[in-house]
Amino acid sequence: MGDTLEFSDIYQEHKGSWNDGRLRFSKQTVVYKSSKTGKVDSIQAAELNLAHWRRVCLGHGIKLGTNSGHVYKYDGFRDTDLEKISEFFKTNYKLEVMEKDMCVKGWNWGTTKFSGPLLAFEINDNAAFEVPLSNVSQCATGKNEVTLEFHQNDDTEVSLMEVRFYVPPSQSDERQDPVEAFAENVLSKADVIQATGDAVCVFKELQCLTPRGRYDIRIYPTFLHLHGKTFDYKIPYTTVLRLFLLPHKDQRQMFFVISLDPPIKQGQTRYHFLILLFSKEEELSLTLNMSEEDVERRFEGKLTKNMSGSLYEMVSRVMKSLVNRKITVPGNFQGHSGAQCITCSYKASSGLLYPLERGFIYVHKPPVHLRFEEISCVNFARGTTTTRSFDFEIETKQGNQFTFSSIEREEYGKLFDFVNAKKLNIKNRGFKEGMKGKIDEYSDSDEDQHDAYLERMKAEGKIREEGNESADSDGESDESFNPGEEDDDIAEEYDSNASASESDSGEDADDSDDTKKKKKEKKEKTVKVVKEKKERKPRKERKRRPKEVGAPKRPMSAYMLWLNASRERIKSENPGISITEISKKAGEMWRTLSKEDKEEWDIKAVEAKKQYEIAKQEFKDSGGGAAAAAASSSPQKESKKPAVKKEEKKRKSAGGDKEKDRTVNDSFKSKEFIETSEDSSDSDKKSKSKKKKKKKKESEEEEEAAASTPASSEADSD
Repeated sequence: MGDTLEFSDIYQEHKGSWNDGRLRFSKQTVVYKSSKTGKVDSIQAAELNLAHWRRVCLGHGIKLGTNSGHVYKYDGFRDTDLEKISEFFKTNYKLEVMEKDMCVKGWNWGTTKFSGPLLAFEINDNAAFEVPLSNVSQCATGKNEVTLEFHQNDDTEVSLMEVRFYVPPSQSDERQDPVEAFAENVLSKADVIQATGDAVCVFKELQCLTPRGRYDIRIYPTFLHLHGKTFDYKIPYTTVLRLFLLPHKDQRQMFFVISLDPPIKQGQTRYHFLILLFSKEEELSLTLNMSEEDVERRFEGKLTKNMSGSLYEMVSRVMKSLVNRKITVPGNFQGHSGAQCITCSYKASSGLLYPLERGFIYVHKPPVHLRFEEISCVNFARGTTTTRSFDFEIETKQGNQFTFSSIEREEYGKLFDFVNAKKLNIKNRGFKEGMKGKIDEYSDSDEDQHDAYLERMKAEGKIREEGNESADSDGESDESFNPGEEDDDIAEEYDSNASASESDSGEDADDSDDTKKKKKEKKEKTVKVVKEKKERKPRKERKRRPKEVGAPKRPMSAYMLWLNASRERIKSENPGISITEISKKAGEMWRTLSKEDKEEWDIKAVEAKKQYEIAKQEFKDSGGGAAAAAASSSPQKESKKPAVKKEEKKRKSAGGDKEKDRTVNDSFKSKEFIETSEDSSDSDKKSKSKKKKKKKKESEEEEEAAASTPASSEADSD
């Protein structure tokens, strides 16, 4: 038996929803950490006085009780875990784990017992169900009834709204009403917010970003009251998860962020974060509405009755002492401008991203907090609009993706170093300048791993370089016309040498002829260049070499041989996967293969190449290559014959169409047409002359075709 016992996928019920996490039993403490919120429940081993093993809906569960009256329930164990847990409890906690059965008869008549924060409904000394009183939001009484209303939880599909208990009148003690006694026991442990008494302190008209507006914040011993013009919110301190104090990028303002679970509600809107904005210049003198003895006894020196300082310091100090949680501030990260945050955009709204010691937080619309524990990988992507910025993508283990875009290119180095130092998995890891040593420390064991993103960036860089070189060469070959160069020799009115040119006009008269000659020479050069450009013939299209019929196929690489052999296995392991996803999956699997496994396919690739060389040589020896070359040249000669035939067909078809049109026009005449002898004779003459011309043309075309056929046959014989 070791010093600790650890269990994963252990569930804890929270207002009707099951939150998974990890549970660890050690010699000193019992620690449970929620995967959803990251909240940690720590129970000292010396305080444990109860341990019950029960059969529940999610397998088996354990119920732990403490001397202070708190009860903790964890479900999701297996039947075989009972032996390990009971033995561990006996040796380390000196506590015996008892097996308890739940009543499943379905009866609705029994007894109620209040044990700490739980209301248990028992039938024959076996619990039928238990109600956490902290989930109760309201308790109403009737003549013989008590109605319990519960807090709603947005994470559950079905929520329990209310439960009614019938309390029969007691005949033994008439002084105390059993209904009122039942209601008092419920309200003593219920999470019912009642603003009774005076507030400890009040902060007036604080600027709140979410929910937006100005609110008066009244601090009560058990809850926080936000009072605005249209809305009021009462926030119990038990719903506060974390506190953040973040400096603005302008170094003049401060953000104070309160993380809430469950969130506050405004209609259908949920606010998981309460964000306050303060100016560093605002000062405040605060007096607590308590006596000095009560302040000392309640806060143990964390607060004093009279305090003064910056407004944000007063608010954060009071909240820290009442909520009893640490305030998270940015760590050692510094951006390009020296600030502890990065300007970026999330969901089309601009904000600030703060890299913390244990996560990232984005403020303010919408605020996002991501812990390193729930991050699966990060990705540095190119900006979609310009190359001056990049995107920072974070993917969680639950499959959610958060993209922070429009980050300045100068911030890349600082952010990359921070992510590397926190040992986060980088999806598209490449070689950054000056970071090769650090990258090798976290690189994979496979030295020949293929980085597709890096190869693509290299290819794009080569294309850019080639484009720049071609642009430079074109600029050197073509002489450009610069109007500014012509006017350099002549002083204008706004030049510094304008007066000198006017005074020495006689001396410069001779030089004017030279300048005119230079202008003419330059114009002649430009005209010549333009003519040369126009006279350039269009480039001839490259003629592709025809495929050799019967030639052996090129050999496949080692990767392609391995892919063909393992494609069916990838499909069977990933049903429903698409073709593109198969290639991605295969690339990842190929990278993870060891050198020994790759050597097998390298050997097969070498053998395939040798066989290809032998087959290719045999194909050439048999005359395959020469036949293909002859076939490539023969179509050029044969192409002349069909060209002549096509022209003849076009001419005949064009002539036939014209004849049809003419016959139609000549044969059809309207009734109103009156034919004279002159018109008829003229039309007959014209038609006869046209027919003679057509016959001559057809005879000439037949002679040309007959003359061209022997010439082409002679060329074929040669």
